[in-house]
Amino acid sequence: MTSPKITEEQNGSKRSFFNKFLDFIERYGNKLPDPVMLFVYIAGLILVCSTIFSLLGTTAVNPGNGEVITVVNLLNGEGIIKILTNLVSNFTSFPPLGLVLVVMLGVGLAESTGLIGTVMKTTILNAPKKLILPTIVLVAIVGNAAADAAMVVLPPIVAMIFIALGRHPIAGLAAAYASVAGGFSANLILSVLDPLLAGFTQTGAQMIDPGFIANPAMNYYFLIASTFVLVPTAVFVTTKIVEPRLGKYEGKIVKLDEVTSAEKKGLLWAGISVAVMAIIVLSLSIPEDGLFRHPETGSLTVSPLMDSIVPLMMLLFLVPSIIYGKVVKVINNSKDFADHLSKSMASMGMYIVIAFVAAQMIAYFNWSNLGPVVAIKGAETLKAIGLTGLPLLIGFIIVAALINFLIASASAKWAILAPVFVPMFMILGYSPALTQMAYRIGDSITNPVTPMLAYFAIALTFAKKYDPKMGIGTFMTSLLPYSIAFAIMWILLFIGWYLLGIPLGPEGELFLKTK
Repeated sequence: MTSPKITEEQNGSKRSFFNKFLDFIERYGNKLPDPVMLFVYIAGLILVCSTIFSLLGTTAVNPGNGEVITVVNLLNGEGIIKILTNLVSNFTSFPPLGLVLVVMLGVGLAESTGLIGTVMKTTILNAPKKLILPTIVLVAIVGNAAADAAMVVLPPIVAMIFIALGRHPIAGLAAAYASVAGGFSANLILSVLDPLLAGFTQTGAQMIDPGFIANPAMNYYFLIASTFVLVPTAVFVTTKIVEPRLGKYEGKIVKLDEVTSAEKKGLLWAGISVAVMAIIVLSLSIPEDGLFRHPETGSLTVSPLMDSIVPLMMLLFLVPSIIYGKVVKVINNSKDFADHLSKSMASMGMYIVIAFVAAQMIAYFNWSNLGPVVAIKGAETLKAIGLTGLPLLIGFIIVAALINFLIASASAKWAILAPVFVPMFMILGYSPALTQMAYRIGDSITNPVTPMLAYFAIALTFAKKYDPKMGIGTFMTSLLPYSIAFAIMWILLFIGWYLLGIPLGPEGELFLKTK
């Protein structure tokens, strides 16, 4: 028997309105091309615009140094030769490509060997009953460090935990999915997304400051604070809004499988390996003459430690995954190890294709000078209408959130937006770190409710296991409260942070330093 059907009186006209809204998004969102082709079309549009605005003699003056910037025609003879001769180097030098693939070697192995799933189950099952839901939300948010793995692994596990507790499984599933997806830009540790987005941010910032190097941890302090804001928010939404609306679950009780002794042993040794690595890193970082400190200044913010974040993140997942796999006997020899690595990297095929096309698109955008010209003209317009400061940044958050209904990929959207908004906001005096954080908030808050995110369909499939009649509208109304609450609390945190002038992270000042 499934959960009681919600009456029209209980659900009100809001459900009907929201279903119509979803129909609109699905109808027109589905008409958009695949992200790969979207980049192809944008690249083509850039080439055409470079020709048109070059022939029109479009220019802009960089307010920073007085340089006159002219739009470059990329469809003349010289431009075509440049496109062809730099095709390979555009791809191989694309900043996010190597960063993400290196980290995914470790993350993918952790998922393939089952380490991620065991960590989640063990963490949740060991929590006191009153702390189970906050623990679930915390694990879900921290779980986004494993990229998209938590969106697949955690929701069905939490649904079974809720059944065991006598609570509605769809409420648990919604809480887990919304926390992972909606909290994608909150964490206690750095994730794959940090170096990925920093690569695009760096590319955009170098249009104004060619020497700018983006620190992948430049939003880290704000990410930590966001975690402690979103956890109680998600708990409140689940207990006060979502569960009461769903009512009591009267379906079949499913027993949650316990973690096996082999898994516990594997997790223990994996944890020991993480502790050992942490001690090694600390021993090389804490002493004043530590290897990971800057050799001249002794700084940790601008240091080999920060430059080594990506390989350290890879090792953080890779080493314990190997040890766990050996203990639970899913890695018995070098062939098994290679097979697991191959399996984990196979899922990156689409990302590599997107990276190839995006690299060309960004290169064309840079070569054409359309980016800085649009940024300067846009900044002049914003100054003319007086839209700066918080209204400008909050408006940008909302724009990013709305675009998420059409393009779900955080990297795909930022690859398009960063070359325009990062330099535009730099001209207005805002740091790339601040622009990136505003984007990340907007990108995250609508993640739970966008059907364009592939994992939404997977979560809906899990929900239908407990209620075969579950429709997209009903499921959406279990997720929408999280998006609304996250948006309100996150924007309030952002406003407070901005007013207090607190750095967002290492090398994450809010404003550009005046020379």
